[in-house]
Amino acid sequence: MGKKYLIGVDGGSQSSKVVIFDLEGNIICEGRQELRPMHLPAPGVAEHPDDDLWDSLVAASRQAMERFPGNKSDIIGLGLCTIRCCRVLLKEDGSLAAPVISWMDLRLSRPYEHTNPEVKYVTTTTGYMTHRLTGEFNDTAANYEGQWPIDKDTWQWSKDEAVIKQYNIPREMLFNLLPPARIAGYLTEEAAAATGFPAGIPVVTTANDKAVEALGAGLLPGKTALISLGTYITGMVHGHKNIKEATHFFTNLASVPYQYLYESGGIRRGMWTVSWIKDLLGDEVALKAKARGLTPEDYLNEIAAAVPAGSDGLMTVLEWLAPPEKPYKRGLMIGFDARHTAAHIFRSILEGIALTMKNHVAAMCAELGLPLERIIVSGGGSNGDLFMQIFADVFGLPACRNVVNSSAGLGSAICAALALGVYDDYREAVARMVRVRDVFQPNGANHALYRRMNEEVYRHITRYTDEVLKKAHPIFGQ
Repeated sequence: MGKKYLIGVDGGSQSSKVVIFDLEGNIICEGRQELRPMHLPAPGVAEHPDDDLWDSLVAASRQAMERFPGNKSDIIGLGLCTIRCCRVLLKEDGSLAAPVISWMDLRLSRPYEHTNPEVKYVTTTTGYMTHRLTGEFNDTAANYEGQWPIDKDTWQWSKDEAVIKQYNIPREMLFNLLPPARIAGYLTEEAAAATGFPAGIPVVTTANDKAVEALGAGLLPGKTALISLGTYITGMVHGHKNIKEATHFFTNLASVPYQYLYESGGIRRGMWTVSWIKDLLGDEVALKAKARGLTPEDYLNEIAAAVPAGSDGLMTVLEWLAPPEKPYKRGLMIGFDARHTAAHIFRSILEGIALTMKNHVAAMCAELGLPLERIIVSGGGSNGDLFMQIFADVFGLPACRNVVNSSAGLGSAICAALALGVYDDYREAVARMVRVRDVFQPNGANHALYRRMNEEVYRHITRYTDEVLKKAHPIFGQ
């Protein structure tokens, strides 16, 4: 029969990525297209310009297909994952009635308002992309988080009229819901011509991007947490119950049908902040990195590795994007003195991310009564050995990094494999397609320092600084 292949689509907040895998989870080739800068026409408004999500997917798809060494006829399916917590307004023909509303837009903290008479459908980015690829009005149930009238027990639209009224989206404006790992439709000739993919292949549902990433990282029930490093950083553990009332986590739908992911508090603009400091340090870092034959990221990691744990007292609080309910929040760096260099600043940001996630994940696991034995770290940030070691040291647990560490694409391919009967169940698919690359063991002395730093100082900082920022907010606003 010859070798067969699966396409995994990973549409993120910063880029669209298309990866072609074999059936054992090996990357054959990939394409990536950066998204255009977010359109920010007014405070609290964040939109993807024009048809950027589709255009970037097309560009990434063509790159991947140009690099594909096999026969197109051996590609047997496509798993589709895109950004969660967005809102897409479509006309009757399925075209955009307005720019895609980003998860960073404050309008998404409120129910839908029907102000544009051209809007026929209200959907997610997965719903929109599924329609562009297949012509069908089907979507995964597992990408509806936030202001949607969905029943998370049945994974279908609520039948409660009060719920429908609350969210203000009548049933006729909503797509049909499917569980993950189901065929949503087949690639149209028009979509095939745009992307370069073979026409007629099945397009398979996945879930919200964090759940798909969790699947691609190998997160299944057990004493393991996933730290997902993205524009939004969060921690997750797998669960079987729809826990509706919790203090320290959210219950989201998983990539496994009728299973759940418990998601800790997170960091908005998390890895964005790492990119921000790299860009802010600018030409000096770039020139020094070039002279050493390194990328700017590798250079910063190298010099930050020479800084002691704790960054000589420089501490960073990651609040570069305030949550809607606390608009006064701001990012902080506290504890500067004459010892501190660019390397200290960079390391302090990495430590701030790890410490924040340690506190969020610990609170979640304490509420669940779940003792952790290890963590998996996924996303592009896990490529750095320094960051992986900091996570191991802060958590005091082994930190695992997978061969495919940008795992949403692999999670998409796993869903496609299951929908097409390549594997019988999720455990078999994960065992065959996900592989650990290396494991970082915690350094005892560093763990002790981070634990003391966190318990005595770090986790208490905002108790004091929030009061100052509340007074500053009316002066400076957003």
